[in-house]
Amino acid sequence: MPHKPLYDITPFTALDYPDHLATIFWFAKCNMRCVYCYNRDIVFGEGKISEEEALAFLDSRVGLLEGVVLSGGEATLYNDLVAFCKKIKQLKFKIKLDTNGLKPETVQELVENKLVDYIALDYKAPKEKYFEITKDKHFDSFSKTLNFLIQKQFPFEVRTTVHSDLLRVEEINRIIKDLFKRGYRGTYYLQPFVFTENTIGKVKEEKTPFDASRLANELEVVWR
Repeated sequence: MPHKPLYDITPFTALDYPDHLATIFWFAKCNMRCVYCYNRDIVFGEGKISEEEALAFLDSRVGLLEGVVLSGGEATLYNDLVAFCKKIKQLKFKIKLDTNGLKPETVQELVENKLVDYIALDYKAPKEKYFEITKDKHFDSFSKTLNFLIQKQFPFEVRTTVHSDLLRVEEINRIIKDLFKRGYRGTYYLQPFVFTENTIGKVKEEKTPFDASRLANELEVVWR
């Protein structure tokens, strides 16, 4: 029986891949348990769509779409991701990877082999709050991915989801200063937390006001 790595496909998006019309492939499973995450079904669920079905879908979109966003869950957990990207590239699509950066070797392999065109890297929290937010201890793996992408001058963006009771302005400023110190000069994207009942950590609605005027000015910060 063919392995089914994908939980779902969003046939069309004009928002998720900058300046490109794309489809989103949602990979099942994740190696984090972010407390504010509302994609429980994807994180804990099983894949329902095989590579073959995904590629057949892409084949039907040649000439209509330009790109594929690999999201999740966490796409880099899929063992055959490199081979899958090669097949997507044969169909002449651009590939954007959304990742938490915990698999630096996979990211490196994709970049070195020109199998990915753009990356959105989630900087979940400063080091001292990383485990509290993600329930994962591997900040150093994320750090490796970030340093690699900066040193490669690869086209990528860094983004953080902001729940103002979990990450205050001071903590976001610590991230900004860390990015700047490492040599990141791109835009830093902040995504406001959207409350749902179904988050993994059962987080409550935000109570702390977030004073964006106090954000550090080393980098361009954009809310979206």
